[in-house]
Amino acid sequence: MRSGTVLVTLALLIGAAPAWADESVPYPLEVKKSAVKHPRAKLAARKPAARKAAVANRAAPKVVTPKTATANTEPAQDVFAGIPLGERQKIQAALLWSGDYTGAVNGEDPMLTAIKNFQKRSKGKVTGVLTPGERANLIAAAQNHEQDFGWNVVVDPATGIRIGLPTKMVPNARESARGTRWSSAHGEVQVETFRITDPDLKLAALFEQQKKEPGTRRVEYSVLRDDNFFISGLQGLKKFSVRAQLRNGEVRGFTMLFDQMMETIVAPVMVAMASAFSPFPERSAPFAALAKSVEYGNGLVVSAQGHIVTDRKLTEGCQVIVASGLGDAVRIADDEDNGLALLRVYGPRKVSALALPRDAPKSGELMLIGIPDPKEQNGSRTLTEVKARLLDGTAIELRQPVPMAGFSGAAALDGQGRFLGMMEMRNAVLASVEPAAPPVRLVTADTIRGFLEAHNVATAPTQLGDAKASVVRMICVRK
Repeated sequence: MRSGTVLVTLALLIGAAPAWADESVPYPLEVKKSAVKHPRAKLAARKPAARKAAVANRAAPKVVTPKTATANTEPAQDVFAGIPLGERQKIQAALLWSGDYTGAVNGEDPMLTAIKNFQKRSKGKVTGVLTPGERANLIAAAQNHEQDFGWNVVVDPATGIRIGLPTKMVPNARESARGTRWSSAHGEVQVETFRITDPDLKLAALFEQQKKEPGTRRVEYSVLRDDNFFISGLQGLKKFSVRAQLRNGEVRGFTMLFDQMMETIVAPVMVAMASAFSPFPERSAPFAALAKSVEYGNGLVVSAQGHIVTDRKLTEGCQVIVASGLGDAVRIADDEDNGLALLRVYGPRKVSALALPRDAPKSGELMLIGIPDPKEQNGSRTLTEVKARLLDGTAIELRQPVPMAGFSGAAALDGQGRFLGMMEMRNAVLASVEPAAPPVRLVTADTIRGFLEAHNVATAPTQLGDAKASVVRMICVRK
């Protein structure tokens, strides 16, 4: 019974266009094209005979194309008037977890609809305005869910997908052939992202392929639309579901597998995962941390003596650190507060050292220059440019949703090619109802200069060449 309800909700979500209820929301709430009025509660309220009939009718579900809600040109009611920003973010997250966020009805503000749904469900007065007690109850319930499941919304650096994960349920993260796989200790629950880049790929062909592969799949429900699809059923002894979306010749999606006996545990999370899923996100989230035996990143050559600055996280637990084309590197010092590590390559080397300008801009357009993970370039080490914008001196907003595997430590340059600082990627932290640090931030040239001066490293007074020439791929080899 629960499975059928989840399928209905997921089928509606797959056709939804992602939107942000508020740009300050710590993760997105997707707006459905039609509302779902808590089918689980609705079904439970029926008489036993009616419930049996309803379940029987679900055995062969029909594909229903949701109707698009009529746009409302009237100004939206500010449902959070007078509520502090931090509490507002927690409430929005809580409404998603509780299942009350179902999208707009007749053009009504989706958060207003969610609040009314919550008030109806909790048998309160339906006003569209939360009382202090209702706010406290919502937030407490969401925090309980997040603590139970380790719920977190992250960006997969291998695919660029933003996805909600029950991290306590799937604590193990590893690279996969086309993305990242998260799994429980014994594989009872698995979540795997994938990204396929092929200009000749037809979504319908991939849809049919996913229904048949692997050969043990038995499809119980499937929906194909112009730019996305959803498939679910049985794969051996496990339940499976696949969601995917096509944009500009690229398909991104994820597959979820879980033991049938886990269904009652997994079901509450599935709708939240579907709502948080955004294959081509307009806003970022903290990046998922992966345990890799070989990890790639970028370093910036900052002296003619072979000193290199890089992301501190990249250098943790390494048996060997290699600066590609220069040789083995030794870690000399680190700065935990600013996320920096100082390395050095010894011996005569021809290097192009960065100059560190003063008085860098506090905002404006910039370009991130780095060498991504070899998987992103078919094994090559070509410099890649990613357009971005500096928001407040440290927070970086990506201009396009691109995979960022192996990109941390990249150089940030302004429109004239001048070095502004180093890019640092922030990994995920638990308690996603709390406001998060910027997922991508700038470690400024001034900060790097201070770090180097503290360790008596003399930097170049002027740029000796193109700043891009100072970027080098770093390789960390762990056990």
